Amino acid sequence: MPEIEEKIRKFLIENFVLSEQLDELGFDESFLENGVVDSTGILELVFFVEDQFGIQIDTSEVLPENFDSVNCLASYIRRKQKLAL
Repeated sequence: MPEIEEKIRKFLIENFVLSEQLDELGFDESFLENGVVDSTGILELVFFVEDQFGIQIDTSEVLPENFDSVNCLASYIRRKQKLAL
């Protein structure tokens, strides 16, 4: 498993769900639809991403296509890191 996805999953396990629940959640399954995070949890994800990956997130970027699954979030982080280079 790539490093970014690993960090996201670890954060989710430590802060939102039991590891057994996360194992059942696919990498493309919605955090919101599956009850993994709520609107407050999304804010926690934003702070986590900014802190762990050193990127600034504009509020206009906090959208489901960026923050609603492990794969969406990992792709978003990679795009932001490329822009920062």
